[in-house]
Amino acid sequence: MSGKSAEKDDGQLKQVRVVIEYCNVCNSKPQCLELSQLIKDRIPDAQVACKIGRRGSFEVEINDALVHSKIASLAFPDYEAVVSNVIAARDGRPVTKVKEQPITDCVVQ
Repeated sequence: MSGKSAEKDDGQLKQVRVVIEYCNVCNSKPQCLELSQLIKDRIPDAQVACKIGRRGSFEVEINDALVHSKIASLAFPDYEAVVSNVIAARDGRPVTKVKEQPITDCVVQ
């Protein structure tokens, strides 16, 4: 057994990588920056990146696992649920899909 394998199971916290893909056309950058800052405030060692993505997107991946898709749900994620998932990933626990924020300002055109 290599030393690297043993180090992963010694109870140390795991490095967490969060990628938030947002729609620039929809002006979702402020929400991305808000969620990014919330994660960094609560989990300072997390690597968080906001990147411009597909139209209508606000996709959140934690260590390459998609935990929220605005394209699929039409809503932004519950930020506290995202933070809880980042903490779970840091602690070596599995991540889960997060619930959505209630849609309050949807306009049908």
